[in-house]
Amino acid sequence: MSGQTKQALHETLSGPTFKKRMMRRRLKDHAARYGISVGGVSIIFAVFLIMFFLMYVVLPIFTPASMEKRSEMSVPGGIEYKTLHYAIDDYKESGVRIIENGRILGFSTENAEVLLDKKAPVGAAQVTSFSLINEATNEFAFGLSDGRVLIGRIKFEITYPNNQRQVMPVVEWPYGREGKQLLTESIQRLAVRDGDRGMMIIAQAAFSNELTIHTFRKRSSFLSDDVELDRDQQSSINIDFKADHLLLGGRMRDLVLVNNQGLAEYYSIANVHQPELLEKVRVIKPDETISSVRFLNGNFSMMFGTDTGRIVQWFPVRNENNDFALQEIRDFQRSDQPITALGMEDTRKGFAVGDASGEFNLFYSTSHRHLRSNQVSGDALNFIRFAPRSNGVLVETQSGKLISFDIDNPHPEVSFGSLWNKVWYEGYEEPTHTWQSSSAGDDFEFKFSLTPLTFGTIKAALYSMLFAVPIAIFAAIYTAFFMDKKTRQWIKPSVELIEALPTVILGFLAGLWLAPYMEANLPGFFAIVVIVPLGIIAFGFAWSKLPDKYRLLVPIGRRVLIMIPVIAFLGWFALSLSNPIQDLFFGGNMSSWLTETAGINYDQRNAMVIGFAMGFALIPTIFSVAEDAIYSVPGYLVNGSYALGASGWQTMTGVVLPTASPGIFSAIMLGFGRGVGETMIVLMASGNTPLMDVNLFEGMRTLSANLAVEMGETEVDSTHYRVLFLAGLVLFIFTFFFNTLAEVVRQRMRRKYGSL
Repeated sequence: MSGQTKQALHETLSGPTFKKRMMRRRLKDHAARYGISVGGVSIIFAVFLIMFFLMYVVLPIFTPASMEKRSEMSVPGGIEYKTLHYAIDDYKESGVRIIENGRILGFSTENAEVLLDKKAPVGAAQVTSFSLINEATNEFAFGLSDGRVLIGRIKFEITYPNNQRQVMPVVEWPYGREGKQLLTESIQRLAVRDGDRGMMIIAQAAFSNELTIHTFRKRSSFLSDDVELDRDQQSSINIDFKADHLLLGGRMRDLVLVNNQGLAEYYSIANVHQPELLEKVRVIKPDETISSVRFLNGNFSMMFGTDTGRIVQWFPVRNENNDFALQEIRDFQRSDQPITALGMEDTRKGFAVGDASGEFNLFYSTSHRHLRSNQVSGDALNFIRFAPRSNGVLVETQSGKLISFDIDNPHPEVSFGSLWNKVWYEGYEEPTHTWQSSSAGDDFEFKFSLTPLTFGTIKAALYSMLFAVPIAIFAAIYTAFFMDKKTRQWIKPSVELIEALPTVILGFLAGLWLAPYMEANLPGFFAIVVIVPLGIIAFGFAWSKLPDKYRLLVPIGRRVLIMIPVIAFLGWFALSLSNPIQDLFFGGNMSSWLTETAGINYDQRNAMVIGFAMGFALIPTIFSVAEDAIYSVPGYLVNGSYALGASGWQTMTGVVLPTASPGIFSAIMLGFGRGVGETMIVLMASGNTPLMDVNLFEGMRTLSANLAVEMGETEVDSTHYRVLFLAGLVLFIFTFFFNTLAEVVRQRMRRKYGSL
């Protein structure tokens, strides 16, 4: 280089234009570096923000209940006579106490002001027994010494004098103030249930071993809105032991007689004229004594409190002979003090326990959850009554105090065990994993098990991967390694273009066309699995036997195109065999044969349909990533293998696949991740049945589809709402875990094969 040239170059490099250009380049480099860093950190922050928000919504369902004292007063009317029942209004402003002498006292829960003081219209008779008919409606019955039964109801009337809310208790006698004459002597024990169309009353006279069962039909009066009771049927049961408690189920079909030693007789009274003794059973341990008995909300589960501090839940269950039998479901215990009071929530399966030490404990039956402990008094608790909305409670103590509490307990139905373990629900024959968030019945119990949804998510992803992975991986191997470049340039984009199809369209076609078509031609789809592979092998063998002048007409890298019409023909041929196979082996209908003969349930929208439909949607994702990984294997490795005498297949299996294995593994995990999160296809073609069955012919419900179905219908901040967010969090963690696992495995595989 001449001196003049060096001088010119020096002037150029040291000139202002060059310096400005370099400065702009450095600024762009710094901007790109910091911009990418900020973007990456922002993405990570956004991911953690999403997780934080999900946890923020979910955590309240696992927090314990809170309890705050509201007021304390002396028990209205004193404690000379025993309390039979308390009623309280929705606003927790007024209460009513029913006393064993027939006196009914209404009072303010704030200052103990007397609002109502009535005596039951018993005339010269005395109250000898009591039955709570319906706790939610405060309907009750007195058994009298002259054999009559008097039915009453407590209501709360709301007025607004001077724009101030005033709640006044009112006592009504809906079936008359005279009562119903059932016996000719004193009623010692009484059980009453009121239904939509009739009423059942079971009474036992003093010093008698006979129970009388009376049923009444309800009839509306033509002259007023009053409902009258007409006698319907009457029968009796002779019992051979002294029953301390008569427990009549809410369906008026089950009667359980229990004594304080824990012996019980279970009768079916569905046929009033022929009561049937189903079994005799002990409901507590031999060394225990029953100290308190109540029905859980719904009048199906019986709760027995004992002198050892244990509470046992029983309800009828069908046994192996399809007969009902009493079954112990679960028990609860917080101390060894005798249980002196049981209080039940009006609308949920929660209950409160008071013991002889004055401790108050709050439980929820189905979730088997202890929610709160509180030392209310230094002496025993006599009575516990929940507010109608379960947001408060009245507690009567043995020393004559009536204490009011506010309770915040919005999500007792959920516990970790109820979400993932089997739960024994009322009316079920055994513990189950069940998701059922709504029902038409008023006594419905939420069932929030995430296990069947998680199982359905994995089931849908696995069956779709079984269909998609072999096709996508082998297609990627052929396209990247064996196919010529010109053909690859339009085959690869064509396959990737399938990914642009909206999944809602695929779900629509799968649900409305593929599912019924598959049901009608089920043997043909199984024939495809056999005929298409064998046909391809047979065609390849025949092609290899052709003379070279014919085989060489089609270049090696394009011979796969010849297989398109061959595979189409084989598929058509396999499906055309469907009806002959059904007629020959399955009586003309394979789906019916599976259900009726083989005992395998067949649903039209099932996992097989999901496997085909969602697998078709996953193929482009897996194919594209795997094909890029295989195609990116360095050429010198392939050429070196060829130079050492290896064949194309040997090069593929010994060099290309190990080198590309991290990318292939990433493709599979990426497809699995998309399968786990897929919504529309499983929503429209799976049947959305939350079952736990690996059966290929039954449907499922996935976490994502469940969110799509139910999120728009749930009440904000309800337990259902938060459990749906928990399902989203589970799906988030599930995907995050498998993606992290995939990345760890991929990095290890890259280090292992990176030296090739």
